[in-house]
Amino acid sequence: MTLDRQRRIEGVIALALFTLTIPLANWMIGHVGTVCVPGGPCLVPVAPGIKAPSGVLMIGLALVLRDVVQRRLGARMGLVAIVVGAAISGLIAPPAIVTASVAAFLLSELADFAVYTPLQRRHFVLAVAASSLLGLIVDSIVFLWLAFGNLDFLAGQIIGKAWMVLLALPLMQLLRRRDQRLGLAPA
Repeated sequence: MTLDRQRRIEGVIALALFTLTIPLANWMIGHVGTVCVPGGPCLVPVAPGIKAPSGVLMIGLALVLRDVVQRRLGARMGLVAIVVGAAISGLIAPPAIVTASVAAFLLSELADFAVYTPLQRRHFVLAVAASSLLGLIVDSIVFLWLAFGNLDFLAGQIIGKAWMVLLALPLMQLLRRRDQRLGLAPA
């Protein structure tokens, strides 16, 4: 298999996983948690004494996967992934949070894109960490404000998403090393 073909196959897999995180996050927010708030989200513990809506786990992963899509398929496909993700989010989000879901997804992924793009060629892992951190903060603020009219779960949102990003960073380091070993350049 040629390196270009391998890069494209891995990019398509990352794109598929990225798009799956969106419906999973929307489903989790209403169905998975240690407690479900009446008229609100289902919550999971993310730190001692801090809970967050359960969908945060998938959103943290989505931010990292979008970076991998861009690394494998290029900036244009990274932007296409953002648009497709926003459309999926709008189609499947519960009616009460559709605007919040789409706006938060679109703005956070574009913020991620804006930070990741200039950094990724020279500092891939740093680019993933920095872009994901900004993206998860933007996503948390926009989503909570538009969905619930407050920022009550902000700390939990940020911590929950950050956990997923932190768990993914060693894998991104392995990916970078593998790419170097194989001579697989970013798209």
